[in-house]
Amino acid sequence: MGDFIRENILFYLEAILKISKDAVTAVDKTGKVVYWNEAAENTYQIKADDIVGKNIEHYFQRNDIKLYEILKDKQPVFDVYHQPWPDKHILISSSPVFDRDGSLIGAISVDRDITATVKLNDELSVTHSKLQDLKQQVINQAKNLPFSSIKGSSKSINQIKASAAKVAKTDATVLILGESGVGKELFAQAIHESSSRKTKPFVPINCGAIPSPLFESEFFGYDKGSFTGAEKGGKAGKLEEANGGTLFLDELGTMPLDIQVKFLRTLQEGEVYRVGGTKPIKVDIRVIAATNSMLEKMVEQGEFREDLYYRLNVVPLHIPSLRERLEDIPELVNIFIEEFSIKYQKEIKVLSQDVMELFSLHHWPGNVRELRNFVERLVVMTDDSVLQASEILSMLPAKEKLTIENTTTTFQDEISLLEKERIKKVLEKTYGNKTLAAKELGFSRVTLYKKITKHGL
Repeated sequence: MGDFIRENILFYLEAILKISKDAVTAVDKTGKVVYWNEAAENTYQIKADDIVGKNIEHYFQRNDIKLYEILKDKQPVFDVYHQPWPDKHILISSSPVFDRDGSLIGAISVDRDITATVKLNDELSVTHSKLQDLKQQVINQAKNLPFSSIKGSSKSINQIKASAAKVAKTDATVLILGESGVGKELFAQAIHESSSRKTKPFVPINCGAIPSPLFESEFFGYDKGSFTGAEKGGKAGKLEEANGGTLFLDELGTMPLDIQVKFLRTLQEGEVYRVGGTKPIKVDIRVIAATNSMLEKMVEQGEFREDLYYRLNVVPLHIPSLRERLEDIPELVNIFIEEFSIKYQKEIKVLSQDVMELFSLHHWPGNVRELRNFVERLVVMTDDSVLQASEILSMLPAKEKLTIENTTTTFQDEISLLEKERIKKVLEKTYGNKTLAAKELGFSRVTLYKKITKHGL
């Protein structure tokens, strides 16, 4: 058997070299090609008859011939990236060849053509880069969309955003209703930025923050010499500053009655009279007002002018409280955690469902503003990468916490107790009206009945 192998080994080796998909090149110690297989012909588009017996330098630049390095260094290399031609990419394994006496007689290389792979990778890299650019453009465009600053994807918030976007295209006066902290000013800004007045001023006024004696001069401006301490040339008021743009009146219910009269006249006539002035100043403004007060009740009690109320209540938009869109809490929490993790250079991991339930059980009387501030405080105070339930419980307002006497109580027990207390409070608030209670809690009536039974309420 051994004699058979010795006699026929060359035939086996030649068959292996012929069927190899890799280019096989053999040179003598001077660089003359002594073997060039079919794969080499296909890889380099050079026929064996043309190159065998000739020095390899006739077909490749000497600096690009890896075999010369092998002949010089007499050390094999494996899977080394090589570029013999500008448009040809190769993985080369090469070795010196010695005779029985250990004398160098030449070198052999096995070249795997990876040109197609490299080009495909380059194309993928370019495509990936283009996709990243497009993605960033989409993100930037989304950031620039007026209503993108209003976070949440619940049905209730999407409906109100759709209504706000529709009214933004008109010049209609808007009355934004909602509790403190729901984002009334964000809606007002988004409406302005979606309107034809977006290039003009957006002037916000917090009516509750202006002392009554200063309201008139702040609102309408004043002429020179109107009162002691007045600027020499007079001063334009907020109404003049908003000319051509949008005037946003927050906490509308705190506007003094005497100012309401003068403001109504401005709206009706499109003119402003400064304090101490006698000449009307033309103004073109769109008004967006906001309040967390029950204006209708204030009108009945004579605390707000009826005519001004109806003048402003053209398109009312009721912004839902956080309790009315509990499904938005996880999204908001994650957005705020990411925001403040970046701001304070902390790495906070994604919260568990149990911790999210804890967030959802809190009443959030301050709405989104309170939630955002709470998450910021949580990120600032935590030393861990994972927010712990104990940290959240310790930071919740005292009236919202339950004192757990039993030290063996599990986290799920705490959640259950919080849920029970929350349902109990809402039932008391709604005088046992389960339909109203279910709506405020964000449950269906069926779910509420199940939980009432579960907690023995």
